[in-house]
Amino acid sequence: MKKTHLILIFVMILSLVVVFLHLSNTGFLTKQENIREPIFAGSWYPADEKELQNLTSKYLENVQKINFDGKIKALIVPHAGYIYSGQIAATAFKQLDENYETIFLMGPSHRYYLTNVSISNFDYYSTPLRKVKVSDKANKMLEEKIIKNIEEAHENEHALEVELPFLQTQLNDFEIVPLLVGPSDTNELKNVLIKYIGEDDLIVVSADLSHYHEYNEALALDSYSVGRIMELDDEGILNSEIDAPWAVSSILKIAKEKSWKPYLVAYANSGDVTGDKTSVVGYSAIVFVESFSNEEKQFLLNLARESAETYLKEGKKIKINEKEVPENLKSEKGCFVTFTEDEQLRGCIGHILPQKPLYECVIENAINAAINDERFSPVIYEEMKDIKIDISILGVPVLLEYNSSEELLSKLRAFEHGVILKRENYQSTYLPSVWNQIPDKQEFLSNLCAKGNMKAECWKNPRTEVYVYTAEDFSE
Repeated sequence: MKKTHLILIFVMILSLVVVFLHLSNTGFLTKQENIREPIFAGSWYPADEKELQNLTSKYLENVQKINFDGKIKALIVPHAGYIYSGQIAATAFKQLDENYETIFLMGPSHRYYLTNVSISNFDYYSTPLRKVKVSDKANKMLEEKIIKNIEEAHENEHALEVELPFLQTQLNDFEIVPLLVGPSDTNELKNVLIKYIGEDDLIVVSADLSHYHEYNEALALDSYSVGRIMELDDEGILNSEIDAPWAVSSILKIAKEKSWKPYLVAYANSGDVTGDKTSVVGYSAIVFVESFSNEEKQFLLNLARESAETYLKEGKKIKINEKEVPENLKSEKGCFVTFTEDEQLRGCIGHILPQKPLYECVIENAINAAINDERFSPVIYEEMKDIKIDISILGVPVLLEYNSSEELLSKLRAFEHGVILKRENYQSTYLPSVWNQIPDKQEFLSNLCAKGNMKAECWKNPRTEVYVYTAEDFSE
């Protein structure tokens, strides 16, 4: 082949390479990234990368990290301009560990009337710090009836955007599922979220409290809203003045189902920041903590069953290698183990106060529930295949202060409080799960009096001490 032909072929190949690269760069051969730009940078928060990084870091450095006993699974944070609510939001974000895989970022639609839930079809959300990938879970969730894609709702909405720089500063790499929530079936939304949220994922609900009331009126409204959240009142929160009440309600439903405990870490309103208290907006920072992982719960359930079956079959306690016990299960906790058969109680015994490591408490009380509950004949080994085991891990009881039986009833939180009644040498307790059988407060207390061999109205006597505690319940 002649040299001129070789040169011509080389030139043609080089030209094709140049054309290919050009087409790639212009998106003809590759899918262009669909990026939501930071629309509110420069107004609600700084547009300059360095200035924004310094500001979020400063807010976070002003906050003390709290040593929660468990993993944070959800946050409720405000979304006003940073000069108003940035420090409150940072109080919640500071509590996060560095590693979460996917953030389910939920908020209201301020400028577009939305029903149900909209997920954006952007590939990335961008801030002056960097871009964040939208998780593939977002596309999968579009298969759910309650989920739609209404891009107009996302294009000019600040509620999700303003949370991203805090997440980018506090966390390592993560992906997001951007959700705007309007009036919705909160049970359906709860079920969808539970379906897609993984063990290493986080929910962040972007929500301000009351808007444009005089300072003291705002305090009263916000106190009600925060109270509904702290009591996991998923119905009452719908009557609160709060952004995205349907999103918040769905989280409260999940928290009850998963035994997440809420903690209020900060509250303020714009009047506290600016000094102008004539018309204010309220802000709260709330974290939801899961004390025990699914793996730890399953470990305890397996331990309870093996303990009972081994004792019933061989008459001895199981031997366990402490090195195989998760560290979180070695702390001292009160616990109850409950046996049911055909949905009927078959045995229930436990320790109210912390006496020994949790895993030992479960071993001991699984055996006790099988053979030492005097209300029932001992369980036999052959029955165990029909026994369902439930474990309740108890918080430390607290004396409830009240001045009248009416005040006692108002302070008692049905479905959340376990109750101890104590009068001289008499004492009895009901776990929080008993509210499912006796939801009326007065009937609940009267039955608890009778259980302790006290008069049915002993709870009305000021000499009767009332203690309350919480419990995390889980079952096979």
